[in-house]
Amino acid sequence: MDEETRYEAVRSRDGRFDGAFFFAVRTTGIYCRPSCPAVTPKRHNVRFFRTAAAAQGSGFRACRRCRPDAVPGSAEWNARADVVGRAMRLIGDGIVDREGVGGLADRLGYSARQVQRQLTAELGAGPVALARAQRAHTARVLLQTTELPITEIAFASGFASVRQFNDTVRTVYATTPSALREAAPGGRGARRGSPAAGIPLRLAHRGPYQAGPVFDLLEREAVPGVEEVTGAPGARTYRRTLRLPYGHAVVAVEERTGATAGAGGGAHPGGWLDARLRLTDPRDLTTAVQRLRRLFDLDADPYAVDERLAEDPRLAPLVAARPGLRSPGAADPAEAAVRALVGTAGAERLVQRYGKALDAASGSLTHLFPEVAVLAEAEPDGSLGVLAAALADGTVRLDPGADRDDAEAALRALPGVGPAVVAAIRVRALGDPDVAAPGLDIPDEWRPWRSYAVRHLLVEGELRN
Repeated sequence: MDEETRYEAVRSRDGRFDGAFFFAVRTTGIYCRPSCPAVTPKRHNVRFFRTAAAAQGSGFRACRRCRPDAVPGSAEWNARADVVGRAMRLIGDGIVDREGVGGLADRLGYSARQVQRQLTAELGAGPVALARAQRAHTARVLLQTTELPITEIAFASGFASVRQFNDTVRTVYATTPSALREAAPGGRGARRGSPAAGIPLRLAHRGPYQAGPVFDLLEREAVPGVEEVTGAPGARTYRRTLRLPYGHAVVAVEERTGATAGAGGGAHPGGWLDARLRLTDPRDLTTAVQRLRRLFDLDADPYAVDERLAEDPRLAPLVAARPGLRSPGAADPAEAAVRALVGTAGAERLVQRYGKALDAASGSLTHLFPEVAVLAEAEPDGSLGVLAAALADGTVRLDPGADRDDAEAALRALPGVGPAVVAAIRVRALGDPDVAAPGLDIPDEWRPWRSYAVRHLLVEGELRN
């Protein structure tokens, strides 16, 4: 998009582009999402940025009306397989907070200077600034949705000190942490999160979202002890346990049907899924949210997907019937790989034998899925042992920054891991939007959204899961 096209999106308050870019107003010093409902600024006063971090680095603060930090992530980072796309997925997963820029660079196979240069050149912000913007968003969420003490929130958000936390909040939001807490939507009494009850969140998405097929799939694949889906279609709740870098969580996501207006209320609004996260360590909030976003494919661009697939006569009626159909990913890539190999029944057996029991059960949720290192030691023989060992020692990498082609090549080299399993891992664990199911006639014209095309055929019943 050139700048004039972006300005037209701002003028029409087009929510399709929320998260794809941000605009800032020189006269006010504020940056916004494209669908911000405020009066449209004059063109000569507007600057455009690829990321919120770039806007913050140029001295602009976040709009309190449209909350630009609450937009869906750019769909570009899910689709791109280059260094910048991989880096953005890793930063979203919290790697910079946990391992620093050096850890990010090591996972990408580049020097820290090369990563800094590439991100700054394309996005206007380096990894530290991008991680800082993410920490600021996490801090706002914790301040406005929980009763955690402010000092705890500072460190839970990933800041190295309370002073750094205070300075960042003032810079990004032009207010103090205490004032930001008081400004929570609905007032102070609206906050209802606690360590026991969990943190309530709205997981934003752009455009239409077909929740029913996603919850159908999760219900069909649910592994007892680790997952459950309760309620009637249209009002179901998906719950699961989740292993995280600092601890574990029990997360719940509500099925949401019908049109839901976005925060800006502009053209082509998006919506959200209501979620609640009960974390043993609040430092895991950012990572847990990003993994749920990948599982539910919330950062997709349904407009781009539907436009391309609707050009095909076979898919056009399916797209018209289910606009915004998603291609679900995985909350835990290694778990998804094991499950693709052994199936739901096999996964249940593994959970009962080798899963780590929770200190206290949460309803029917009793275990964490077993770690691959445990599986490799417990069942070393056969394809499961080979796959688990490869995942445990890093021969196969499935983290958000993994190179998808390298991962596929490593998987294909493992005995007993067939093409169908590899394709399933690439779709679910690696979140690849362009995978053709093996043995099927999948035209190249469906690129770069073949994973979504296959989902349409599966939901319609033209293919079998």
